Amino acid sequence: MSPAILLLLAFGLSLLGWLAARSRAWAFRKAAPGVRLHSLPNFHGWYVALWVGVPAVLFAVLWNALSPALVTAHVLADPASSVLPAFGFERETLLAEARSVASGAAFGVFNDEAQALVEPYRTALTLYNSIGLAVTLLVAFAGGAFAFLRLKPDFTARTRVERAVMALLMIASLVAILTTIGIIASLVFETVRFFGMVSPIDFLFGTHWSPDPMSSGTPDGKDYGAIPLFWGTIYIGAIIAMIVAIPLGLMSAIFLTQYASNNVRKVMKPLLEILAGVPTVVYGYFAALTVAPMVRDAAHAIGISSASTESAIAAGLVMGIMIIPFVSSMADDSIAAVPQSLRDGSLAMGATTSETISKVLVPAALPGIVAGVMLAISRAIGETMIVVMAAGASANLTANPFESM
Repeated sequence: MSPAILLLLAFGLSLLGWLAARSRAWAFRKAAPGVRLHSLPNFHGWYVALWVGVPAVLFAVLWNALSPALVTAHVLADPASSVLPAFGFERETLLAEARSVASGAAFGVFNDEAQALVEPYRTALTLYNSIGLAVTLLVAFAGGAFAFLRLKPDFTARTRVERAVMALLMIASLVAILTTIGIIASLVFETVRFFGMVSPIDFLFGTHWSPDPMSSGTPDGKDYGAIPLFWGTIYIGAIIAMIVAIPLGLMSAIFLTQYASNNVRKVMKPLLEILAGVPTVVYGYFAALTVAPMVRDAAHAIGISSASTESAIAAGLVMGIMIIPFVSSMADDSIAAVPQSLRDGSLAMGATTSETISKVLVPAALPGIVAGVMLAISRAIGETMIVVMAAGASANLTANPFESM
């Protein structure tokens, strides 16, 4: 049974519990008009709905994780499973084919040996789907009955519902923390494993990167020199891309804040920021199919015969265009935040508009501009798709921007 069905069932039962509990709370008011309820009827409804829905949802998630293994074990216990190999990929393939046909995801099996397992799988799926449905109903009914019988005029439903919501919000806030801890733990664990096989000195200071994924023995540390990777990342992301992004981003911010009219700004600023929303794979294709051949042809025209179709400069140029909005947006906000009195005072002293911008506005907005540049560098350093598609993704230690990197 699809887990979505169990979740929808839990939601429907929660809605019924909410309606029943709310009606019971209104009945308390009608039975004793002078009695004041501790909580509004809606809170009584939410209290019962939580007791119906939460246990049912938890069981549905747990059953969705356990039922495939139970179904497979039931099929393997059937005499028809004697046609299966003892172990291996072929065994898993036959089981997967039979399960797909039995569940209706496929119309027929590719291997004839799997046909004998279709009916046992269909029987097992029917059995365990029925068990899951019955237990979900039982759990929801038990939770709803427990909560419904506790309702009374002075019942503190509001307090209990608010505590449940507080617990839910706390769990949601812990997800980010636990995810971060998990990422750090996994990285540390794999790093320790890696440096247990490869010397950190060879990795950090080696100039040759050529790992052999087919090797089954202890890896040779001399094939894991990461300096070409570090250099390629810095050269493309922090040098070439920044040479493009910083001047264009800063000049566009100055134009939009100091020279452009309101109508021009309303049109150009959103268009500029659209660049940040274009998928990186689109930039990668643009760099590989358009920019890289143009760069190669231009290099050949000026006598650089070693220019490659996949080059660092092609990837850096497109990456610089991609991160222009990061520089422009931060610089725009920082320049706009400079007090108007500084600009007016500079102009009143006889400075031209360009002098005011270069000697007053930009120095005053420099912290925000630097923050935008650092944000753009971090975005460029982490970019992979453009580099893979346009720069060649080869570990080449060179300063020639027309070579693959």
